[in-house]
Amino acid sequence: MYFTDRGIEELENRRGEEEVPLSWVAERLREFVDLNPDFEVPVDRLATWLARLDDEDEDDE
Repeated sequence: MYFTDRGIEELENRRGEEEVPLSWVAERLREFVDLNPDFEVPVDRLATWLARLDDEDEDDE
């Protein structure tokens, strides 16, 4: 298990039953980057990766 998995597991355990719009997630990511500017690049990469997941599925067809 990677160290970062702890945070992911905590998120899943605490909020895994919730349903939220992606606009809410995007706003939380913006707030996080505003508070932690050193994480701008990793957060941007994560957001881009999530946004393009369907593109990979279309390439496989």
